[in-house]
Amino acid sequence: MTLSKWRVAATAALGLSFAGAAHAGQPSTVNQWNQALLQAISVRSTPPTIASRALAVTHTCMFDAWAAYNVGARGTQFGTHLRRPRSEHTLDNKRAAVSHAAYRAAIDLFPSEKPRFEALLRKFGHRPDLANDDPRTPAGIANIACGEVLEARHRDGSNQLGEHGGVPYGDTTGYTPVNSETELRDPNRWQPLRVPTYDGKSTYVQKFLTPQWGWIKPFALRPYHSYGLKAPPKYGSAEYAAETRELVELSEKLTDRQKVIAEYWANGPFSVTPPGHWNMFAQWVSKRDRIGLDGDVKLFFALNNAMMDAGIFAWRSKVELDYVRPITAVRTLYKGQQIRAWGGYGKGTRTIAGEHWTPYQPPYAITPPFAECVSGHSTFSAAASEVLRRFTRSDRFGYSVTVPAGQSAAEPGLVPARDTTLAWTTFSQAADEAGMSRRWGGIHFSIGDLEGRRVGRVIGQQAWHKAHSHFGGAPHGRRGR
Repeated sequence: MTLSKWRVAATAALGLSFAGAAHAGQPSTVNQWNQALLQAISVRSTPPTIASRALAVTHTCMFDAWAAYNVGARGTQFGTHLRRPRSEHTLDNKRAAVSHAAYRAAIDLFPSEKPRFEALLRKFGHRPDLANDDPRTPAGIANIACGEVLEARHRDGSNQLGEHGGVPYGDTTGYTPVNSETELRDPNRWQPLRVPTYDGKSTYVQKFLTPQWGWIKPFALRPYHSYGLKAPPKYGSAEYAAETRELVELSEKLTDRQKVIAEYWANGPFSVTPPGHWNMFAQWVSKRDRIGLDGDVKLFFALNNAMMDAGIFAWRSKVELDYVRPITAVRTLYKGQQIRAWGGYGKGTRTIAGEHWTPYQPPYAITPPFAECVSGHSTFSAAASEVLRRFTRSDRFGYSVTVPAGQSAAEPGLVPARDTTLAWTTFSQAADEAGMSRRWGGIHFSIGDLEGRRVGRVIGQQAWHKAHSHFGGAPHGRRGR
């Protein structure tokens, strides 16, 4: 599959359009800005850590600007100090403040996408007004509130501006892998691989993605060690052998449906990423429940700060544990042996040399460029499902998607053999499937998945409680779009 086709498939496979047309009616102003952010994330092939932070920062700016026009709501930076008189608490003022805040945050986070964001701002009837600091106007409120959020986030340790090393979001820790692409010095530790580029014309050696992420400022996350993360098994132990054998057996028995699930949740390059996937679900839920602007401000604020925290925890554990990926473990443990496993494009299950085992992934995304434990997908998804469950006061989801025949990126034209429908009754079920998908895809061991789910649920609960404390006595929403 060519790069251009992969970019189309990466979005289409979600079964959700950026327009979120699952239900009739115009999406709220917040919902439409969220769609624009996801488009930018996809176009820029933004990594999941950076994407989760960008979504959290932008929706925090929107929340803080909106809070000035609500009785009871409390902004994250100024508390109630920006609150305007009740006579100004109109839907038009809320919409304007939200749009100006979203615009200011978005161009700070995605400067190359400024034309996209300016077009949306003008669609809503506004013009860029970044110099306005008059709190008597929605633009002024937005600039004051968002400016403070951005100033704090520029110092959060993410290295967004590239002050350290000159590269935006570049490593600030000096992380160096123990293993190289040609030498495995420690079979317990992560090994970077030499992988092909998307166009297949060259190769490159993986570099650990944003190793500093585990130390950036969180929203509600508690100290890392308080989550009691279970350590993964060591090379040479029976547990290590069992974890590795399970991945081989899953590969051997892969069904067409499991392949579809593995790819549906993959959210690799040029996708909206795992955090974006759950934002698209939230867009759908917003329209399903007719949540409206007030509710959307709160929903996306809570959801994205929870996923930012999930990403921080997951990446801290990835660096702290620096654990081996399944592709390295299987090839090491079964070197010189014949095993039954997926044999590659169109080959199905066959007998292969253990050192040639490969995950069910396209060659250019064969395994992520960072360590294994815990699974980011599992942690993001569990945290997101917890927020959606608590916000809607129900675990009911009721969403389904049909993946067209031949949609696969790993086996284009072959998988699925026929149109395949995936459906989730509850948010929890969807989150569990997202975690399991990475085991069917050969990306994670069971411990990385299950521990990610466990901790992710706790992170979601904690983020929800903190976000809810900012809602105050503000109504739940459904007041206009």
